[in-house]
Amino acid sequence: MPLTPEDRQAFLAEPHIGALSVSAGPDRGPLTVPIWYQYIPGGELWVLTGPESAKMRRIRAAGRFSLMVERVQPTVRYVSVEGPVTGIGPVSDSRHREMVERYLPAEQVEGYLAYAAAELGEHVMVSMHPQRWLSGDLG
Repeated sequence: MPLTPEDRQAFLAEPHIGALSVSAGPDRGPLTVPIWYQYIPGGELWVLTGPESAKMRRIRAAGRFSLMVERVQPTVRYVSVEGPVTGIGPVSDSRHREMVERYLPAEQVEGYLAYAAAELGEHVMVSMHPQRWLSGDLG
């Protein structure tokens, strides 16, 4: 059964690990990778990635991407969104912290931010306007 617009937005706003998919070219299936994301109901979805990563190169070429999130308990539920890229730019320290705090316990945030600064290199923020939605609760 499809979720209501309010339920699908609320579910997407929860901190699931997303599966980002983007076209990998005419003779290949899509590139699909796990990723952290941020979404506030009614707003844009955004992710962080390296400016020269394979997914970033493909997002730039395609101009759009999809993201699917799911859970299996207490029922199987999923939401998938697809839409155009609405912005690509540098990620601020506050946005980076917001993403890390969404996924990690408070006592791990500072350590992860230090690790990311020293080891992961530059990141960009990619925003997407959810244009098409698929959802279901199979419970």
